[in-house]
Amino acid sequence: MKEKKLIFGVGINDADYITRTSSWTCPFFRKWKDMLCRCYSKYENTRHPTYIGCYVVPEWLYFSKFKIWMESQPWEGNTLDKDILFPENKEYGPDTCVFVSALTNGFIVEKSKPNLPVGVSKHKSKYQARCGDSQGDQKYLGVYETPELAHKAWLDYKLEQVHILSSEQTDERVAKALIDRYENYKEYFG
Repeated sequence: MKEKKLIFGVGINDADYITRTSSWTCPFFRKWKDMLCRCYSKYENTRHPTYIGCYVVPEWLYFSKFKIWMESQPWEGNTLDKDILFPENKEYGPDTCVFVSALTNGFIVEKSKPNLPVGVSKHKSKYQARCGDSQGDQKYLGVYETPELAHKAWLDYKLEQVHILSSEQTDERVAKALIDRYENYKEYFG
């Protein structure tokens, strides 16, 4: 039997079936390979530096182990997330990962302008606040005298929206983690 090539230098495709053809890729294999790519592809780390330092637990380096876990999860139509349950987590493993909707995953993506808090941008000599809502739409929150006041408006609105989004979650751990993330935002993200 021909020895299989490692995926991103670490992953072992030990499937007892063909995981991809020219016109089809096993959805379990695709999620597994995408996870490995985020952690171990130099190209991906250059494009998305937030993945630098991320790693996969040893058992999940075997496709079959990841697949068994994934089959027990609500994965269809959802994305694999490693840091909703544990903010700033770098580990992909069965104790740290969950599948969530793209909307939920996008809700916690927070970008900031250089030298400004999250949700704040410069507007003439003042600061404006914007925030994504529980439906994925951006909401203008107003103009403020200081970046701190604009950030407070962002955080207050984000907290209001997270309660709506958390009420729609089927996994209680995700609902609780979302609320905790924004109720303790300053503790987690300073």
